[in-house]
Amino acid sequence: MAASCKAGMALGKTTVRVVNLGRISYGQALQVQQKHVRQHLDKSSEVPNTLLLCEHYPVYTIGIRQAQYPAKEEERLKSLGAEFFRTNRGGLITFHGPGQLVCYPILDLGCFKKSVRWYVCELEKTVIRLCNKFGIKAATSSDTGVWVGNNKICAIGIHCGRYITSHGIALNCNTDMRWFDNIVPCGIVGKGVTSLSLELGREVTTPEATPRLLESFSETFNCHMLPDKDGT
Repeated sequence: MAASCKAGMALGKTTVRVVNLGRISYGQALQVQQKHVRQHLDKSSEVPNTLLLCEHYPVYTIGIRQAQYPAKEEERLKSLGAEFFRTNRGGLITFHGPGQLVCYPILDLGCFKKSVRWYVCELEKTVIRLCNKFGIKAATSSDTGVWVGNNKICAIGIHCGRYITSHGIALNCNTDMRWFDNIVPCGIVGKGVTSLSLELGREVTTPEATPRLLESFSETFNCHMLPDKDGT
């Protein structure tokens, strides 16, 4: 059994530590992710599986599938008051910002199932389960992410090296959707974006959505969630 699996077991279930980073810049959150990944790969100590939760200041990010993004477009997006990052996650361009619940699972898939396809499907199921808890019918499609009709409510983009995961999901809660008007989200033409607030016709904040996300993750991955406010 991997050290990360031994690091936490409760009633026969893998323990996943929950660290809420609050509102944090994308660059800072990336450093925290990289630190946790390095600890897993080091193998010299028992490292817990961890969910990093946060909101970001406005930022546009592109993934490894994105061709060289035009410098002029990058500057245009920066001029709007957002940062711009090239990342090693899957997927194309997307937006992160206040009102969006971002979850970065740093997991050793050896504690669950060594399958990237399985992992992505479980993330999708987690978000669909969360939406169901709010009374929203969500589903997957041939395109990435989780959808309500033709509108994406949650983006998914992951990285997995040696079965250690990073990056993750971004759920629109009460995001200012005007930020998405400046791009073609995830490179998908002809479809839109939505949020929990838009679907329910009321304000749904990230603090309201967080417990349901953790509950849905626990149910889907069959794990025990352990809150930890000081685990960066």
